[in-house]
Amino acid sequence: MRQPKRFEDSLHPHHVCLLRKAIYGLRQAPRQWYTTFSNYLTQLGYHHSKSDPSLLTFRKGSAHIFLLVYVDDILVTGNDEEAISDFFTKLHTAFTLKHLGHANHFLGIKIQHTADTYFLSQQSYANSIIQQSNLLKCNPVANPSSTKPPSDISVDPNLSDSSLYRQLTGALQYLTITRPDIAYAVNNLSQHMHDPQPTHFFMLKRLLRYIKGTAHFRLPITKSDLCLRTYSDADWASDLVTRKSTSGYCTFLGNTLISRAIKKQTTVSRSSTASEYRALAAATADTIWLKRLFTDLQIPHTQPIDLYCDNTSAIALANNPVFHARTKHIEIDHRFLRENITNNHIRLLPIKTVDQIADLLTKPLSTTRFKLLRGKLTISPDPFVCGGL
Repeated sequence: MRQPKRFEDSLHPHHVCLLRKAIYGLRQAPRQWYTTFSNYLTQLGYHHSKSDPSLLTFRKGSAHIFLLVYVDDILVTGNDEEAISDFFTKLHTAFTLKHLGHANHFLGIKIQHTADTYFLSQQSYANSIIQQSNLLKCNPVANPSSTKPPSDISVDPNLSDSSLYRQLTGALQYLTITRPDIAYAVNNLSQHMHDPQPTHFFMLKRLLRYIKGTAHFRLPITKSDLCLRTYSDADWASDLVTRKSTSGYCTFLGNTLISRAIKKQTTVSRSSTASEYRALAAATADTIWLKRLFTDLQIPHTQPIDLYCDNTSAIALANNPVFHARTKHIEIDHRFLRENITNNHIRLLPIKTVDQIADLLTKPLSTTRFKLLRGKLTISPDPFVCGGL
């Protein structure tokens, strides 16, 4: 470590300090803290989840405790208040910590709760992004994406800097945690960080105007059944430059949205069936991971998990055990999907395109359809905040 400024050794000003242990502020510090903390928890009888190492579980008799660790921020829950209280007592003896009571904020996410529902919101964070972009007085729009961008685009002077474009787009990626309705627009902007053009500045401003009018929207966690279901979709050859397709999927636990992803496929698909099939394989992998994660949470899924797709050809191909020439170029995805269907891990079901929720994650939509699917994603405005779109 370099010597602190104004505290250099007068005889050896260019010498460096040899660290005997990690100190706060270094790159290695978070990792060293996590190692120290997790080793202590292991001594107390906690076990790391095989699906997510940041999740630790404790079981003794009928008592179950679950810990979610992010560096030095910790969420604790369980079914035995006495066991949780005993855990905090032991932590206080080993570390200096603050017990903040029931979770109201965690990593910038506001947590509100009623009798049977929790609401996750990033309203303050969204407003800070709007303020950073100097668009506090802009007129909101009802749709984050445009199906037909204007041919003559004038760039807003406030958003003409490439560095600011990258800062705002990076900030918006974190906002998608509770706002999956903007995930497609943010994903599209993220693909042009290296060299944003006037069209991309226009798309960024439109997205910010949408967020301006919907900053108070929330993602609910509702009390319902514990059955997983996944929706998978793909937009074939949507990239006009590379002709690569876009995959999108979302997974619900009961009525609660718990996972979603959007990704441009790495190879060009020769048909819409192939692009849908690749999306199905990605959705299956994530669904199987969630199934394992919930097993650690004592929520086993013994029945096949429903996976919905609106492409009948892809469904027929997945349910056909015969390997033939039409599947040679997607052999790995084909065998992976077939194996999980045969082993009753998933059940592939058809769905009408009009009801395909994942459609919102793969392409720009008309405002009417966007609002319809946004509602099916369960995103809703805070009723105590005036305005909204």
